[in-house]
Amino acid sequence: MQPSQTCSELILIITILITLVGLVLLLLARGQAKGNIALAIVLLNAGLSSWIAFHALFGEPYEVIFSGGLVFGEIPVRVDSLSAWFILVMNLTMATGIVYGIRYMIPYANQSANITLHYSSFILNHMAMIGIYAIQNSLAFLCVWELMAISSFLLVIFEHGKMETLKAGINYLVQSHICIVLLTIGFIWVSSNTGSYDFNAISLYSASVIPAISFLLYSCFFIAFAFKAGFVPFHTWLPYAHPVAPAHVSGIMSGVIIKLGIFGILRMLLLIKENHLLIGYSILIISIITGVYGVMLAIIQHNLKKLLAYHSIENIGIIGFGIGLGTIGLGLNNPYLVFAGFAGALLHTFNHSLFKSLLFYAAGTVYQATHTMNIEKLGGLIKKMPQTATLFLVGALAISGLPPFNGFISEFLIYSGLFNGIRSNQLVHTVIIVTAIFSLAIIGGLAMLCFTKAFSIVFLGTTRHLFHQKIYEAHFFKLFPKYIVAICIIAIGVMPQLFVRVVAIPVSLFSREDILQTAQIAFIDTLQMVSLAAWGLILLSLLILGIKKIATANRNMAVAPTWGCGYAAPTPRFQYTANSFVRSYRKLVHPLLIMNKKEKIIYGVFPKPVYSETHPYDKIEALFIDVPTRYIRGFMGRFRVLQNGSVQFYILYGVVFILISITIPLLVNAIGYVINLLKQI
Repeated sequence: MQPSQTCSELILIITILITLVGLVLLLLARGQAKGNIALAIVLLNAGLSSWIAFHALFGEPYEVIFSGGLVFGEIPVRVDSLSAWFILVMNLTMATGIVYGIRYMIPYANQSANITLHYSSFILNHMAMIGIYAIQNSLAFLCVWELMAISSFLLVIFEHGKMETLKAGINYLVQSHICIVLLTIGFIWVSSNTGSYDFNAISLYSASVIPAISFLLYSCFFIAFAFKAGFVPFHTWLPYAHPVAPAHVSGIMSGVIIKLGIFGILRMLLLIKENHLLIGYSILIISIITGVYGVMLAIIQHNLKKLLAYHSIENIGIIGFGIGLGTIGLGLNNPYLVFAGFAGALLHTFNHSLFKSLLFYAAGTVYQATHTMNIEKLGGLIKKMPQTATLFLVGALAISGLPPFNGFISEFLIYSGLFNGIRSNQLVHTVIIVTAIFSLAIIGGLAMLCFTKAFSIVFLGTTRHLFHQKIYEAHFFKLFPKYIVAICIIAIGVMPQLFVRVVAIPVSLFSREDILQTAQIAFIDTLQMVSLAAWGLILLSLLILGIKKIATANRNMAVAPTWGCGYAAPTPRFQYTANSFVRSYRKLVHPLLIMNKKEKIIYGVFPKPVYSETHPYDKIEALFIDVPTRYIRGFMGRFRVLQNGSVQFYILYGVVFILISITIPLLVNAIGYVINLLKQI
């Protein structure tokens, strides 16, 4: 049943009222009640918005027009199948995030005001994202985007007593507002030429100008959304914000907040329907750089959450592969490329929100048990936290693109499109597609290396560091949302055809549905075979485990230390460290990356204890952020003499400013008067 406009308006008004009432109740509540109120508000808003999205995805899109007065004019709220897909993905991750977050925040219960601000920001962030997906008035869109940016900033700096957290938060806030400035430029560009704030004006304007202008307009919007998504070289905020935020915030930031950038890029592709080949090649090249560079840096990280943050950049690159491929398909009128690219991108958006939130939740559980994210200090946790270790392993296998997990399915779609796209008479096209295939293969291989390192160093072996607190498995309510996410990951892996049928609905917005039908049928037939193979693998594994259990049922199991290679007094230091595990890789890529090394030189026959540490750094950040910042600071430092602490000088500055403010208009009028006299002569 399709909801009526009156019903839709009522749902939106109820959602806003629920949010306002919830924020008031948060101020009045005490203790654990704050978390329960936040949980109720998020679940209610998720349910109501999902009801609208579900009908838009499987029915006819609709719109509701609100009056915004003289400033905003009409504010259309449109939910088509693309918006609906992103709303449903976002709501699932926000729901698991708040369930996990309530338990995660218990150790901070004594910080009442901080907790209130945190949960309020969480609710507002959720509402702002719903608005971003639905509102199509550029002024109103900028308002909810600003609300999203500020609420995200407040979520990131929860532990604002740490200088590292504040720096990361301010870095995020500054780059978020660079994104907002670019969005504002793009919207002003369109509205000044059309007189409308409606998103449909973007489509009308781009169709009325030459292709070069429409490409520049798309580039403006793309760079703005690329900052939010984390495409290289606009990614430098992301590896700092994710590690310092609470684990559930990191999960939703990586899972859904950065996907706002992906949504914006796709929305602009629907509105600006020119230069598809040029736009597609540009996106694909940027995505190749993003994916490869992200995973290269992820491997050498020693902080577990920072490692996961760089994998977010890598996966944004994979999503970009799909978007670029689909856009190239539009330019070539190739329905197979269109379907494979956009379906792969949209499904990987969902897949990434699942396995990345699962990995961040598991990392947060490890952090609260050990109070460290330094991989070099961890080890042997599988014996004390077996469920967390298993869930982390599920996420690691999924993000590495291995069957029968969800990451394999979306990457399979993109691979299929890339192999199909090789067939071309154009050399440039063939070179770019072949490069993309090799890059995607490299990304998959390096991801497996990275998560082999992460899982083995953190969970296997023996403890490398003496922890003063007892380490134990997480509470049920910390494990429950992770199990929900893990079930979704496996469900997509073993029943991919069902999800591809669903994702085909928003893909049909990019091209005629009847043209895409043939490609869709071909993919679903192939994925049914993949599904059967996945079920076969699972059943075979269960059969082998069952046979093993029966065969060893009556045997006594002996538990003993791992063989110490003949050393009489083995220590945990004999194990691989995170650094030594990837030493060969590190030496191979050393010219491409920055790795600062600190070590103590060995002297004498009986040397004192020595150490060796490597500290990786982002070379793109060094070139594009650090170097310009250094020059700006040097230039601004020349004016320090003006800030000399003398009250008399500050009064003088005020007087000078007033004189300049008076003089400039008089001077302009005088020049205008002289020009008029000269014209009369």
